[in-house]
Amino acid sequence: MLRRSMLELYHYPFSAMGSECNLYLYSPGESHAEAAVQAATAEVLRIEQRYSRYNPGSVLSEINRIAQRGGGATLDEETALLTDYAFACHQKSGGLFDITSGILRKAWDFSSDTLDTLPHQAAINALLPKVGMEKIIWKPPHLTFTVPGMELDFGGIGKEYASDRAAEVCVAHGITSGLVDLGGDIKIIGPHPGSQPWIIGITDPHRPGGHLGSVELFEGALASSGDYERCIMIDGVRYSHILNPATGWPVRGLSAVSVAAERCIAAGSLCTISMLKGVEGIQWLTDTATVPYLWVDCDGNRGGTLSLLPPGDAA
Repeated sequence: MLRRSMLELYHYPFSAMGSECNLYLYSPGESHAEAAVQAATAEVLRIEQRYSRYNPGSVLSEINRIAQRGGGATLDEETALLTDYAFACHQKSGGLFDITSGILRKAWDFSSDTLDTLPHQAAINALLPKVGMEKIIWKPPHLTFTVPGMELDFGGIGKEYASDRAAEVCVAHGITSGLVDLGGDIKIIGPHPGSQPWIIGITDPHRPGGHLGSVELFEGALASSGDYERCIMIDGVRYSHILNPATGWPVRGLSAVSVAAERCIAAGSLCTISMLKGVEGIQWLTDTATVPYLWVDCDGNRGGTLSLLPPGDAA
């Protein structure tokens, strides 16, 4: 068995899912690390291709073509598992976590640098009848759309799922120490040699480029969500891409949430649900979260159970 002291750290940046991604892998040699990297990045790209709404040949696009006309689809095992998880999050969130709400992007274009006015309420109202997971009949693996014109969007769980899967692929290739970072959705493969933790910075939502501090992670995952990501500023007000599926408007109250959990998909969904709940997300986390978390509200107040080190270099 290789001694951990013989391992060297290899860093591989790449782009996927609209994000800058990084793999940090300890390996006894470059060829061994590259084999793991190729397999892990291939898995991330596979997931992106399967669930990208921009790929007309994706599984998601096929489901949405069925949804457009109304009707049913029988899902493959992987897609059924993701859909089942999304329905569990929908129930846990009281209906706020909703994978049908992506259609609201037709009124809100958070990718545009030229948007300088808010959408007309009429445009939002026209989309709301096509939003709501309660309008879908889910009897695994069969999915039935009762309202024509609906869409699904796995953007709220896809990248986190890919982070978990990439880590699993690296472990299958013999990597025991490393970190997967898919645009801030992080999964730890194992600590640094010598059982030293990874030091990960937490973004300050009220100070561009700044950090609130850092967290030490030996294992598990870390995800963050905030109103500073994919947002628009209009008349000095920041509007987040996180939309309330009932109103069609961006949620307000919390600026950022970070959660550490065993799996990245769980950490990410907890972040999203609490952001969707606004200021009530603070009490929701207090009452339901069994893992460490950190919240920051729109006034800069913060709290939670996630221990922060002073701001410094992140690994």
